Amino acid sequence: MCINDRMALNWNDMRFVLETVRHGGLSGAARALKVNHATVSRRIAAAETAMGARLFDRAPGGYRPTDAGLEAARMAERMEVASHDLSRSLSARDQQLSGALTVTAPQLLVERFLAAHLREFKELYPAIDLKVIAANRQLNLAAHEADVAFRISDTPGDTLVGRRVTEQAAAVYVSGEQAERMRADPSQPLDWIRFAHWPGPPEVLKQAWPNRRVTLTVDDMYAALAGVRAGLGATRMPCFIGDAEPGLERLDRVPLLPYRPLWVLTHADLRGTRKVTTFTNFAAARIHALRPLFEGRMPAEPVSP
Repeated sequence: MCINDRMALNWNDMRFVLETVRHGGLSGAARALKVNHATVSRRIAAAETAMGARLFDRAPGGYRPTDAGLEAARMAERMEVASHDLSRSLSARDQQLSGALTVTAPQLLVERFLAAHLREFKELYPAIDLKVIAANRQLNLAAHEADVAFRISDTPGDTLVGRRVTEQAAAVYVSGEQAERMRADPSQPLDWIRFAHWPGPPEVLKQAWPNRRVTLTVDDMYAALAGVRAGLGATRMPCFIGDAEPGLERLDRVPLLPYRPLWVLTHADLRGTRKVTTFTNFAAARIHALRPLFEGRMPAEPVSP
């Protein structure tokens, strides 16, 4: 019997089938669904009982989907897409300035910009139940993980709509302590904090400061900022962070560096939702007022060794 002919399908059970196929076994499905292995196994057994078909072979190496299991996973994936479409469609019909609104933004953008304006937004629109997800990973708006996203990107994606609210610039920053050491001895090498996922320092830095040594390798901007604060070295960071950070100075002889623009985005299905447009208009206006900071036109005192 074809899986599609079965009537007693439970979407909650089918999610466990789908994630087990997607992730190649119980462990990946358990992580994705935030449950334990026993729960995944039990829900798969319930789905098999409901459909009267064996969906996985229990092999020594783990769960391997049968042909019926692969067909069930394809059907579950269609159900998942339909569920997301329905959720976005219902959200788009809501024209009230009330209810849940989920916003996601990079962590430092939340700390340095967004958090300062949330109180004003809540005072203006107290009936909106605002949730902020500070995450450096990109949440999936098509899956309704968030309604509005702040993205630092050259290409924010074809399925999203919104506006490019400001250009951005970066600079190389050092702590006041390091600046004093450099002034006292300009011949010493420049201590440098490198990012593990970046190819290396910008070319203009190599030319201006050929004598360098890596003192710390980090994997995110929070760690880099902490290192600069502690006087461990200089590093590149966006101006809205570096120029607003007490005790940091721009490194001399290094001009402003290009940095990706900032966007405020939503899914195309939600662009007419009143609370979404209200929030995006509010955020865009506040960012516009701070464009000199984002664009590096509010410089700190440069270091002059």
